[in-house]
Amino acid sequence: MPLRICTWNINSVRLREPIVLDLLRQHAPDVLCLQETKSPVEKIPTEAFTELGYGHMVARGQKGYNGVVILSRVPIEDAGHRDFCEKGDARHVAARTEDGTTIHNFYVPAGGDEPNREVNIKFAHKLDFLAEMQAWFKEERPRRSILVGDLNIAPREDDVWSHKQLLKVVSHTPIEVDELAKTQDAGAWVDITRQDIPEGQLYSWWSYRAKDWSTADKGRRLDHIWATPDLARGAGESHVARNVRGWEKPSDHAPVFASFDT
Repeated sequence: MPLRICTWNINSVRLREPIVLDLLRQHAPDVLCLQETKSPVEKIPTEAFTELGYGHMVARGQKGYNGVVILSRVPIEDAGHRDFCEKGDARHVAARTEDGTTIHNFYVPAGGDEPNREVNIKFAHKLDFLAEMQAWFKEERPRRSILVGDLNIAPREDDVWSHKQLLKVVSHTPIEVDELAKTQDAGAWVDITRQDIPEGQLYSWWSYRAKDWSTADKGRRLDHIWATPDLARGAGESHVARNVRGWEKPSDHAPVFASFDT
């Protein structure tokens, strides 16, 4: 049976527990990867997830910030994490399935407002984080691996509502797009979403600031599913569950899905 994966920046797993449960009921992915959970691991509301069949979890957490969780209804084991930039942030965790597939869940730093590392330490952190990802992938050359998460970069012109207007806005600047491409190349990762949906505007994030986010539709594709070539060949069924952005008390991100013949 295919392995169906979903990635979603939830913007507080405890605050938005009801819509996480709704997603699990309605879409039933085998594995749900959450970012920005904003919770220590021991305070993640696991009981309700377990009742729905998601009794396996690998997670790293912090109080009020960051946080990455992998929930699964198929057995997984903890495959570790890396402390990028030696900040102690919960921005990466990995799990391994019984058939040896490794799932990496990332939350890349947003980067602040000014796309200049000399004056913005948050932007410098983002670039350094990507550089460490590149070095790791070059050294280890991942195989049989899936990488998901909020990578906080919309790389293509049709991944943003206006390429021209966002060229100097953090998340779509040329330097970020270039660094993300280097990161992808370092592990020979395949962008599964765009492998399946090669053309057209596609977004996974819409700002809370818009009064009517759907009508304005000023989105960006910040959330990604990648895979190594050995798994990319058997990938499909990619989509963004845009309607979830309109649920009650939503995250500003929508879930992204893909399936793999592992």
